[in-house]
Amino acid sequence: MRQILFAGAIGLFLTLIGTPLLIKLLARKGYGQFIRDDGPRTHGSKKGTPTMGGISFILATLIAYALAKVITGEDPTYSGVLVLFLMAGMGLVGFLDDYIKIVKQRSLGLRAKAKMAGQLIVGIAFAVLALQFADSRGQTPASTKLSFITDFGWSIGPVLFVVWALFMILAMSNGVNLTDGLDGLATGASVMVFGAYTFIGLWQFQESCANAETLTNPNACFEVRDPLDLAVVASALMGACFGFLWWNTSPAKIFMGDTGSLALGGALAGLAICSRTELLLALLGGLFVLITMSVVIQVGSFKMTGKRVFRMAPLQHHFELKGWSEVLVVVRFWIIQGMCVIVGLGLFYAGWAADK
Repeated sequence: MRQILFAGAIGLFLTLIGTPLLIKLLARKGYGQFIRDDGPRTHGSKKGTPTMGGISFILATLIAYALAKVITGEDPTYSGVLVLFLMAGMGLVGFLDDYIKIVKQRSLGLRAKAKMAGQLIVGIAFAVLALQFADSRGQTPASTKLSFITDFGWSIGPVLFVVWALFMILAMSNGVNLTDGLDGLATGASVMVFGAYTFIGLWQFQESCANAETLTNPNACFEVRDPLDLAVVASALMGACFGFLWWNTSPAKIFMGDTGSLALGGALAGLAICSRTELLLALLGGLFVLITMSVVIQVGSFKMTGKRVFRMAPLQHHFELKGWSEVLVVVRFWIIQGMCVIVGLGLFYAGWAADK
């Protein structure tokens, strides 16, 4: 428990004091946001706002995790380190994308093939490594079975698992990236999901099969390799994003950029895979799924019928064009995300209670 508190508090403190320093550095170098010409007109005032703010909470999370370990004298675990690796690796791909946008002064950074290649390399490395490092009970950070609240069904094998893990990583990374269109929207939504995973990791630790002899019903335990350390990682991310939100909320002083959005999506996918709650992530991160589906529907409708369902996709821009203020859209979408987290956690607890 001390690790969780220290990680969250340190992550919060580091981004609160570190982000304004990053803002000054990026502004001095002229690393400002490039705004699309076809976007909402109200976004014109955002041009030049420092971007690549994801650097702030990525570094804060890594430092918070490390310091929490040093302070408590606990050792890092493979599960925790792998999730951090996935976050940092996806963040590096996003950083390259952001940097090229700034240098070339265009709205598109890395070429699609190069960006996809970077994501695939990081994702495959994570998926392969997640099936290694078995503990004394034979548990690896990830499982080749699909999972909702716990593993279910038969093993899909290592090859299909890598494909499935890549799908999750790419879907969540690009989902957060699409959501990151309004000040504070993706950051605030991510804080809620990381908070949920802090609770899930702590609960799984208390009801871990590693402690089966002390449980009232060993059949209701969780076969997760390092649940407590996953909670530490989630807490560090929650705190770091919360501190970043102070500077990212409307009117934003800094944007996370692809550096941040790809990193957050990777972290969410990594936490879901290592905590054996893969399908539950679709509920916990319901806002990201909803916004991604709005883009899929818009593109599909236009290609098949030549007509658009929304005034503009992703979905948040549709409501902006309908006359909603940016703050109104963000707050209402946060409410939707909060409801998704409540439903997801409710199902998580109900599933455990039903087995118990």
